[in-house]
Amino acid sequence: MLTDRQLARITTTRARSPEKIAEAAEKRVRPNTPFDDDERDLIIAADHPARGALRIGMNPMAMANRRDLLRRLCVALARPGVTGVLGTPDILEDLLLLGALNDRSVFGSMNRGGLAGAVFELDDRFTSYDARSIARSGFDGGKMLLRIDYSDERTEATIAACARAVTDLADEKLVAMVEPFVSHRIEGRLTNDLSVEAATTAMSIASGLGNTSAYTWLKVPVIGDGGDVMAHVLSCTTLPTLLLGGEVTANQDATFERWARALRHPTVRGLVVGRSLLYPPDGDVAKAVDTAAGLL
Repeated sequence: MLTDRQLARITTTRARSPEKIAEAAEKRVRPNTPFDDDERDLIIAADHPARGALRIGMNPMAMANRRDLLRRLCVALARPGVTGVLGTPDILEDLLLLGALNDRSVFGSMNRGGLAGAVFELDDRFTSYDARSIARSGFDGGKMLLRIDYSDERTEATIAACARAVTDLADEKLVAMVEPFVSHRIEGRLTNDLSVEAATTAMSIASGLGNTSAYTWLKVPVIGDGGDVMAHVLSCTTLPTLLLGGEVTANQDATFERWARALRHPTVRGLVVGRSLLYPPDGDVAKAVDTAAGLL
C-alpha cells in the first residue's frame, strides 16, 4: 500500500531536491540485459495518462488517480516474472523515487502529443523522452506509437519523426519499440484497423524505419483468436515482437487464451500490457500479473 507519507515524500523531493531524481536513476540496480536471453518478457505499460487516455471500461477518469496508479504499478513490478516497465518521465520518476525499478528494464515513452480524441491526434509529436534523455537516465530503450492514415497528410510527419527516433536510439544502442497501426476516422473518431491486411501492412512499414533495424522491436496487437491468423500476420517480419494487451475486457480468461496462442509464434518475445493487468475486472492486480507471467 502506498502511504500518505510516501506520496508526500515524492512531492517534497520534487519541490526541494529535484536533483535526487537523476541520482536515483544513477543508483538504480539494472538487470544484466534489458531482455532475458532464456525467458520471454513481461513489461508493464503505464504511458496512457500523458496522452489523455484515462478511461478504464466505463470509468472515464480511472487512471487519473496517481496514488492508485502508483500502488498498482508497485504491486505489478514486485511480482515474479515481470521484467520491465514502460512509462513517461513523470511516472518513471515517481517509481524511481519509490525504489521500484531495481532489477527491471525501463523503457521511456516518446511521442505523447497525439492526444486521445483530438483533431490533431495523428500528428503524434514527440513531447516526452528522446533518445538522449533515455540514455542519460540509464534506461534500456524507447517506445513510439505510429498510426498511419492514408487519407490524412499529418501521418507523414509522424512517420518521419519515428524514423529519426529509431535511428537516434540505435546510435545509443538502445531498443526502439515501435507500435504501428493502420488507422481511419470513423464518424470523426480515430480507430485502429485490426484486420489481417492492415496489421501486416503496419508492421511491414514499421520494420523499415530508420537507418538500421538492428535495435528495432515491434509492439503489436493480438489479431483474431491469436492462432493461425496471428501467425500469418507475424510472418511478415523477423524483428522481435512483443504483444500488447489492449483494452480491459470482462472476460479476462478469453484474453489470456488469445495471448497464450499468439505467444507460440517464434518471433514473439513476450507481452507489454498495461490496463488489462493494472485494472483487471476483479481488482486483483497480483493475480492478473501472475497469470500473465505464467503464460510465458
